[in-house]
Amino acid sequence: MKKRKAGRVFSRKTGPRKALLKSVARSLLEHGRITTTEARAKEVSRFLAPYITKAKKGDLAARRYLLQSFDLKSVRKLMDEIAPRYAERPGGYTRIIKLEPRKADGARMALIELV
Repeated sequence: MKKRKAGRVFSRKTGPRKALLKSVARSLLEHGRITTTEARAKEVSRFLAPYITKAKKGDLAARRYLLQSFDLKSVRKLMDEIAPRYAERPGGYTRIIKLEPRKADGARMALIELV
């Protein structure tokens, strides 16, 4: 019997899907808030939470782990600016605010921001 798997596929194979999530996550870390589709916002929130939790440790092992997925600029911002803000917070690092649908294709849009 076929079972459901967690996460959205976005009509992409594994490599392009991971690249999409990393790209959107990098933009969110850089700008603090971005507008994207609701499905992407929910997936990026799930994708980014473990990295922020890892960055809260602040040690060399965490920095090396983050460098496997993000570039140096993003890791520095994550470790030095973002992670200390969430030192006492056990989770829930992002906020998703639903917006009106996109006019071109009617896709549900959302604003995702770091809390």
